[in-house]
Amino acid sequence: MEIKDSQLAVNLEAITIDRPTHSVARLDGNGKANKLDPQDRAFHQWYRFVLSFPPHLVRDYIKDFGLDSRHTLLDPFCGTGTTLVEAKLRGIQSIGVEVHPFVHFAASVKLNWKIDPDLLLEQSREAAYTALNLLHLQGIDDNQSLTVTPKNCKLRTLTSEAQRLILANSISPLPLHKILVLLDCLKSHEKEPYYQHAILALANAIVFKISNLRFGPEVGVRNPKIDVPVIANWLFEIEKMVADLRIVQARVFPDTIVYMADAREIGSVIKPNSIDAVITSPPYPNEKDYTRTTRLESVLLGFVNTKADLRALKKKMVRSNTRGVYKEDDDDKWIVEHPEIQRIADTIEKRRIELDKDSGFERLYARVTKLYFGGIARHLSELRKILRPGAQLAYVVGDQASYLRVKIQTGQLLAEIAEALGYKNVRIDLFRTRLATATREQLREEVVVLNWPGKA
Repeated sequence: MEIKDSQLAVNLEAITIDRPTHSVARLDGNGKANKLDPQDRAFHQWYRFVLSFPPHLVRDYIKDFGLDSRHTLLDPFCGTGTTLVEAKLRGIQSIGVEVHPFVHFAASVKLNWKIDPDLLLEQSREAAYTALNLLHLQGIDDNQSLTVTPKNCKLRTLTSEAQRLILANSISPLPLHKILVLLDCLKSHEKEPYYQHAILALANAIVFKISNLRFGPEVGVRNPKIDVPVIANWLFEIEKMVADLRIVQARVFPDTIVYMADAREIGSVIKPNSIDAVITSPPYPNEKDYTRTTRLESVLLGFVNTKADLRALKKKMVRSNTRGVYKEDDDDKWIVEHPEIQRIADTIEKRRIELDKDSGFERLYARVTKLYFGGIARHLSELRKILRPGAQLAYVVGDQASYLRVKIQTGQLLAEIAEALGYKNVRIDLFRTRLATATREQLREEVVVLNWPGKA
């Protein structure tokens, strides 16, 4: 049975979009400080990492640094591209570096505004019709959520290894089957310029509409949904992209490059003496496994397929949690002469022994603390090669108390490491405070503002 256009239950004319603005937000309300404002939804809403910093913060430092089309802005931990999108909207040349293959993909697609939005919509609707017809032949009507799996329908699944990589129950069997059917339909468009946008739209729909994921301090799983529409939710994301792209079709923007590389080896991908400013947010020293937050979409869409893939990825990241520490790691050699970091690590280990905490992860708390700051030192050292004299830098970081409630003043320590490497510590701005789950006290999230004078 053929599925007609009216059965898609998606109305393009009903979709509205907020235009990007040039307003600058203040750094003063904890409740709204880290949220995406309605006027900032364009492009950012295509896929936004749940731990992203907000666009208004980037705008503040673009203005503070006096950046314009004459300058090149770098985000060495670019994530899904918040800094890069804001720079592009303002005509500023920018470069991003991101080590995670799916996150790198998301940032790259969010910055590709040259595709034809009408073609994206037309071809996406064709793929939707194909997928809906295939599902209909299997007794599945994607426009109506089912309470039971249709009889005589063998649901498709992931490989056993891929299944073990994702959180248990993070996606229900019937929605997963429909996603895999849609992906097969999209693969016939793989060589088309709009294919990547279609895949990113599916990623966003998976995370926020189709899956059973929930996001608090950590990613988790809510009560499983037996079924949920897949095609309509995907097309809704496509139509948001189309609306955004139509706004910018007549305008000229600078090209933006996003490299997939380790920020600790940034000189291997960016030419020397080429960067005027840095606005970024590296990982914080805590027990968040940053690969876990994007694990479902990374696996479903083929960016991480095996445990070996995941291990290889973690080895390229700054060591910020004990699930990414390996025997051969030696970044801690960069901070052996920093007394405060050594004191913090010693305090953590002493408290571990006093509390008789003896798990494998707990034994690594002191080590990962030193590896984290060593990795940041290694990054800042390498960064000096590509900065122009007078370059201005803003690093968004947060104090932590994840390791047995020992407080780590991340911003202050980063500033001290930078000064030892020849940077000037201009100031440390308070971005917001947040409640620590371990200690129930307010911890500072700060912006460390640095200047590179041009010599160590």
